[in-house]
Amino acid sequence: MTNRFEAKSGIFSQISDTVYRWASIVILIAICVLFYIAIDASGRNTIEKQQTSLENAINRDIVQCYSIEGRYPPSLTYIEEHYGLVYDSSTFFVDYRPVAGNMFPDVTVIKIR
Repeated sequence: MTNRFEAKSGIFSQISDTVYRWASIVILIAICVLFYIAIDASGRNTIEKQQTSLENAINRDIVQCYSIEGRYPPSLTYIEEHYGLVYDSSTFFVDYRPVAGNMFPDVTVIKIR
């Protein structure tokens, strides 16, 4: 019977402490890189959902304006003032081009950053 504190022979007993340290560092760096990739992907997904939500909100406000007033809104600021549209203008650029009073306006939402 062997003492439990004695070094045992095998593949792991032949690996030095420096190899264990370097392996630990490499594993830590790999975990950090994977964590960064996951956070970055999550952030991108959130921005895409915000863009879709903004497009839906603008279209909903345009239709609501047409159903209440009988005409499409003349500008984006009109929608912001009368229908409470709020968005982050530093993140999204909204191009609002009214075609005519009785035609649905051309709206484009572009992510800036």
